[in-house]
Amino acid sequence: MELPPDLHSILEAVRRIGRPRLVGGGVRDWLLGLKSTDFDIEVGGTGFGDLQRALAPFGATDVVGRSFGVIKLRSGGREYDFSLPRRESKTGRGHRGFAVEPDPTLSDAEAAARRDFTINAIAYDPFTGAVIDPHGGRADLQARVLRHTSDAFADDPLRVLRGLQLAARFDLSLAPATAALCRAMSDTFTELPVERVWGEWEKWSTRSARPSRGLEVLEATGWLRHFPEIAALRGCPQEPEWHPEGDVFTHTQLCLDALVALPAWAAAGAAERRMLMFAVLAHDFGKPATTRQEVKRGHLRWVSPGHEAAGGPLAASFLRRIGAPLELDAPVTALVVNHLAHHHGQAEFTDAGVRRLARRLVPATIQQLAAVMRADSHGRPPLASPETLARIDALLARAEGLALAASAPRPLMLGRHLVTLGRQPGPAFKAALDAAFQAQLDGAFADEAGGMEWLRDYLARQ
Repeated sequence: MELPPDLHSILEAVRRIGRPRLVGGGVRDWLLGLKSTDFDIEVGGTGFGDLQRALAPFGATDVVGRSFGVIKLRSGGREYDFSLPRRESKTGRGHRGFAVEPDPTLSDAEAAARRDFTINAIAYDPFTGAVIDPHGGRADLQARVLRHTSDAFADDPLRVLRGLQLAARFDLSLAPATAALCRAMSDTFTELPVERVWGEWEKWSTRSARPSRGLEVLEATGWLRHFPEIAALRGCPQEPEWHPEGDVFTHTQLCLDALVALPAWAAAGAAERRMLMFAVLAHDFGKPATTRQEVKRGHLRWVSPGHEAAGGPLAASFLRRIGAPLELDAPVTALVVNHLAHHHGQAEFTDAGVRRLARRLVPATIQQLAAVMRADSHGRPPLASPETLARIDALLARAEGLALAASAPRPLMLGRHLVTLGRQPGPAFKAALDAAFQAQLDGAFADEAGGMEWLRDYLARQ
C-alpha cells in the first residue's frame, strides 16, 4: 500500500510505543485496486497518553474522546485518525447506545470483530506488508459478498444502511445469513437519527458504481418497508410492449445503473450527482397510484397517465423521510414532473417550448433533465429506443442553441423599466411584468430595447 511520505515518519514514531495497523476503508479500497484516501491507524499495545505524546511532534492533534480512544492528527495537509483497539457493549437503543472501552491488549482478530462487515475488518501492517484478515474479508471482496463480521452487527441498526451504500459502491451482494440477521433487526430502524439515515443515502447517491445493488439490500433485508415510495414500485405492472424488463422496481434499478454509466454522471460533482440519482430513483414514484388497464388500439394495455405530476409530491415526501437537505426538493421534484417532456407536446421543439421548459425546471436545468431522460430510456432493455435518444439530443441541441441548456431565461423587463415609462409602483406592476415575461418566453422580444417597446404597447392597451 502506498502511504503519504509524512505518514511513514509518524508510524515509525508510533512503532516505538505500540503496534500500528492500517484499518478500515483504506485497506479495503487498496485491495480493490482503488486509490486509498482514508488512512485510519489502530495502535495496539499502548495507552492513550503515550499515543498522544508520540503524535504531538507531528502536528495539531484533536482528541475526539478519551473514552473512545481516538485522536485526529493534522499533518502535511492531511488528517489521520489514530485509535486504540476497543471493546463495545450494548447499553441502550439505537446507533449511539454503546459503552466503549479502549483495550490495548486486544489481538488483531478481537479488535477487528467489532467492525460491521468483513470487508472492513482487514488490517495492514505497514512495516511487514502483511495483510491481517482474521474474518475472511479478502475472500469476500474477491467473491463480491457483503457479510457481517460477527453477531455484534445486530447492536447497531445503522449497519443495515451502511450495507445499502457499500453494496452499491462496490457492486456487492448481501450474504444470505447477513440478510436474515438484518430482517430480524427491521424494527430498530425507528431508533436511528434521521441525519445518520441521510448520511448513508448520500453516500449511495454520490458514490455508487451499481446503485441497484443498494435497492437489492433493502429488499433482501425487509428494510424496503421503511421507504414506502420505493416499496410501492415492486409489483407495479408496466406494459410489456414498452417495458419488457418487468415491473417498475426493476425498471428503476436499471435506470439507476444506466445513469452512473453516462458521461454526464462521470463529469458531475457530488451535489449534481445526488440530485440526478434521486431524480432517477423517484421518476416513476407516481406510477403505483396511476397505473391501470385501458383498451389501446384494440388491446388491453397497462397505462399510467399523469404519473409524472403524481410523482412530484412523493419525491418530496421521500426526501423528507430520509433527512435530505431542503435544497434538493425543488430540483428533484422538477426533474420528476418533467421527465417525459420529450414525449409530450409538439412534434418539433419550438424556441418558446424550450424556454418554458427551462423555466419549469428551475433550479434544475435541461442539461440535467436530458441525463434523467437518457437513464430512463436505457432502463428498458433491450428497448433503448434510438428515436427517443435522438429526440433527447434534439431537445438538448435546441436548448444549447438558445443558451438555455444550463440555465433558464430571466425576465428582461423589471420594475425599473415601468418606472422609466412613468408608472408608479403598485399592484398593477406584477400583472404588467408577468405579461411581459410571458411575451418574452413566446419570443415577442429578445433584448431590453424590444422589451421596452413591447411594454409601451401593452400599457397603451390597458
